[in-house]
Amino acid sequence: MIRSSAALITALILGAGICQVSAANPSPNDPRLDWWREARFGMFVHWGPVALRGTEIGWSRGAQVPVPEYDALYRSFNPTNFDARAWTRLARDSGMRYLVLTSKHHDGFALWPSDLTDYDIAATPFRRDIVKELAEASRRDRIRFCLYHSICDWRHPDYPLGSPGGKSPKPSANMDRYVGYLHGQLNELLTRYGPIGIVWFDGEWEAPWTESLGRELYDFVLARQPKALVNNRVGKGRHDMAGTTAANAFAGDYDTPEQQVGKFQNDRPWESCITICQQWAWKPDDKLKSLQECVRTLVTCAGGDGNLLLNVGPMPDGRIEPRQEARLREMGTWLQHNGEAIYATRGGPYKPGAWGASTHRGNHVYLHVFSWDKNPLELPPLPTATIRSARILGGPKIHAVQTAQSIQLEVDPSLRQAIDTIIDLQLDRPAATLTPLSVEKSK
Repeated sequence: MIRSSAALITALILGAGICQVSAANPSPNDPRLDWWREARFGMFVHWGPVALRGTEIGWSRGAQVPVPEYDALYRSFNPTNFDARAWTRLARDSGMRYLVLTSKHHDGFALWPSDLTDYDIAATPFRRDIVKELAEASRRDRIRFCLYHSICDWRHPDYPLGSPGGKSPKPSANMDRYVGYLHGQLNELLTRYGPIGIVWFDGEWEAPWTESLGRELYDFVLARQPKALVNNRVGKGRHDMAGTTAANAFAGDYDTPEQQVGKFQNDRPWESCITICQQWAWKPDDKLKSLQECVRTLVTCAGGDGNLLLNVGPMPDGRIEPRQEARLREMGTWLQHNGEAIYATRGGPYKPGAWGASTHRGNHVYLHVFSWDKNPLELPPLPTATIRSARILGGPKIHAVQTAQSIQLEVDPSLRQAIDTIIDLQLDRPAATLTPLSVEKSK
């Protein structure tokens, strides 16, 4: 597994003794978060030799695919149609502002040529450095380049748990030595590939990982990439797939709801990671989400004051599946017309619900209306603000009546959109000063 014992020793030195353990959680208003909050929308990419089988990355090792067969897939991995610029241009054209690539998943395969293992892209017929090409393409297309990296490694002999699903103890594991390996690989990624926007950790739920190791790893990342963000999966306090962090637990920079939209939360940053199909890695004929579901998911995330990290799983030949690409481009078209109500906004003042969601920027509140039970639309009052004007985003003014009991907005059916009708309210004061409100769906 190890290419160079000298390289591993160097990595162990780099990974030990230089980190100051974090004394407290980072501030939710840390300026490092500014670009990410403004972006609101990113691309997640789960990819590796497992695409040759069409099964789930990491999790199918030792389950649907026997371990020896899974671990040999890299010998046939030759994605000759991979074009980094095609991926980053698609992200840009889809309205995404950042890209998170799986540098290493739970199966241990490295998408870059690592000095610390032979289980990497350099050992495949393809040989090219995927991470390098995507990092360079992202910079050219003004996409923030980010990395997913698994804390656990079910293949590495020193990590205590193995496949399937981390349920098989290894008799000769050495966690201290494995942490040196983990730090060594991260040091390669963080020092070779330019500015990294996010280090998106995963696999922290397993017993060998501790909060102390998480704090050390967080500081290790920021020592090399001071402006990078680190998600809450670096620690041990995550609440399962809801992705929120337990009180008093080390939380990294933001929460990570998985395959669900996070709840309204404007005092702690969060980002939902959700697949465009059903599986993270590519699967033939996987069920694709509709444009309505994709757009409304993005809107509801923004309305809850969170981000959406939408996942694609590229095919074995290196291309993003044409139907996934087409869906992303449809989202890009929608954002070209409606991005004002998504980018650089904050969630509220009306909390998301079956009715829709709201976002705001400055004195503007953007109402995203999904369903019309009656016309006019009736919302709770904004007791401390006055509506100066109301219009369809990019369109005509509409009739608005504001009283102490409610706000009523009348929208002609011809102006309503099937996916999301956006109403731009201009107030007499910044919307950020308003207390968030729940909206009861009209009966």
